Amino acid sequence: MQRTVPVLRAVGALSLFVIAADHLYEYYADGYSAIPTIGWLFLLNGIGATALGVMLLTLPRRVAGGWALALAGAAGAGLAASSLAALFVSESEPLFGFMEYGYRPVVVVAIASEAVAVVTLTLLCVLLTRPTAQAVSRSRSQSAARFRYR
Repeated sequence: MQRTVPVLRAVGALSLFVIAADHLYEYYADGYSAIPTIGWLFLLNGIGATALGVMLLTLPRRVAGGWALALAGAAGAGLAASSLAALFVSESEPLFGFMEYGYRPVVVVAIASEAVAVVTLTLLCVLLTRPTAQAVSRSRSQSAARFRYR
């Protein structure tokens, strides 16, 4: 676990940066800024993914016992999962009046980066929130000591 958490943090942050770059590229270069509602959502997705990626890289693990990092990971996984779901919905029916057609390279990059983000950040959250063997044994010994001396 010593090396797993930093690797998951780095891969998760990198995938969030790719998501941000992909959405901001479509917002500015592909003209999504002119599409009502969808344009703002692409801009907010890019800003949010960037902020969460920075948080994953800069938050010390010791802050709030690792819960702050787990919360940032959960938020990143949620952002990626909701983006992926919105993409799949917009391919089959209009979403806020917008429908995506075909698998252009930018769409393939979005699908791949969002899938990687969901998997890595979910694993990160699981690893950060599960109790360690030391904490479990300490808890058991403390509760056994309480019952012994009553």
